Amino acid sequence: MTDGKPLLLLDIDGVFSLFGFAFDKPPAGSWHGIDGVLHFLSSTTAGHLQRLGEWFEPIWCSGWEEKASEHLPALLGVPVLPHLTFARNPGKARAHWKLDAIDAYAGAERPVAWVDDALDDACEAWAAQRARHAPTLLLHTLPAVGLTDEGVDALIAWAAGLAPAAAPPRA
Repeated sequence: MTDGKPLLLLDIDGVFSLFGFAFDKPPAGSWHGIDGVLHFLSSTTAGHLQRLGEWFEPIWCSGWEEKASEHLPALLGVPVLPHLTFARNPGKARAHWKLDAIDAYAGAERPVAWVDDALDDACEAWAAQRARHAPTLLLHTLPAVGLTDEGVDALIAWAAGLAPAAAPPRA
């Protein structure tokens, strides 16, 4: 654990790479070609990650894996972050395909907040299970909207409610 901060698992598609919005009323952001795929990247990403980084240890929890830090820092001005590596491709399954990698990285004792647009019943069961001793927060996003200011505020409020070690350093 870094400086006693809780872990923040961040998906990308549906959180920072938005889809499903009305093309005549897009959210704030811009289109980018990434490895031959067109992505609409939210312009709020850098600001959100800066605020969240004061309270959390962020990590990419996305099928993008290492591609996130290969592309997003240059496109959005976000920091290079570590990433989880998954044992298999996501395929038709939803977020539960991430759970083995999350458990291996976070363990049962570390507080975890997970932001994803594809959280399902398996994720809810994992977060509520008795084997997971640490506080766990799941924040579901809508893929056309992604992570909002209200979502960031909720994450920070949750982290602030944890042990005092989770508080950001005072200047």
